[in-house]
Amino acid sequence: MIQHFLTLLDLSDVQAQTLIQRAIELKAKQKAGEIHEYFRNKVMGMIFDKSSTRTRVSFETGMVQFGGHAIFLSPRDTQLGRGEPIEDSARVLSRMVDIVMLRTFDQENLERFAEYSSVPVINALTDMYHPCQLLADVQTYVEHRGDIKGKTIAWIGDGNNMCHSYINAARLFDFKLNIATPTGFEPDTNILQAAGDRIMLTTDPAQACQHADMVTTDVWASMGQEEEQAQREAAFASFQVDDNLMKLAQKDALFMHCLPAHREEEVSATVIDGEQSVVWDQAENRLHAQKALIELLLNQK
Repeated sequence: MIQHFLTLLDLSDVQAQTLIQRAIELKAKQKAGEIHEYFRNKVMGMIFDKSSTRTRVSFETGMVQFGGHAIFLSPRDTQLGRGEPIEDSARVLSRMVDIVMLRTFDQENLERFAEYSSVPVINALTDMYHPCQLLADVQTYVEHRGDIKGKTIAWIGDGNNMCHSYINAARLFDFKLNIATPTGFEPDTNILQAAGDRIMLTTDPAQACQHADMVTTDVWASMGQEEEQAQREAAFASFQVDDNLMKLAQKDALFMHCLPAHREEEVSATVIDGEQSVVWDQAENRLHAQKALIELLLNQK
């Protein structure tokens, strides 16, 4: 039984595979115009300490398509933003809504909220993990290429929350992950070591891309790191995913990016707008994968 979704590893491998297939089914229902209001009158509380386009729209739209409702709460709209203890906010909010998604900075704060919540809590991004994005990424790969098990994925760039979630995904979905980061920007050691020999860590993007079935990246400076932009541009200058890097991967390799993208920084325009790019399917699949996750969490109640 899964109570909360704080990292990908809260799912069993069977649950993860089932969730991906259910996301594909829900996508087909939505495309066919089939009404699937399984959660009429259910309410999601959406707490945002970090702003977002895709996260807000996908969760809110998903609840509407399920026949439910979503309440957007920014720091200006809650007592959390005025210093109310996380424990108290969790106790109160979870008595009024059926499920909560939280997009915040500190993973510890998310875990503390979940500990005191009486309803399921979803990690919609922290500085440590971004597990909902990985559900969408895996769904996208499955739709285009089939089972991701045993494939080789290349992560090029910062050892950030997306990289951490890719490491966990390699464990959960059983694929190989080649990570190329500049020295000093490696992912968390404990997260890395827990994945064992599924991970290859290098400072050479070309080595990571060799024979990869998929290449993915993220912005060089994430939200809250804007003051490091110049330093990071220098450190990551040779880590742009361009046509030359993509040529080292398999001929049918996919390119993904969680967006928003900075063209001609972490990725060239020719790659993100090219034939191997599936970033728009990937972005859309946030909606469908998260609906499958919401369904899993609400049905257990």
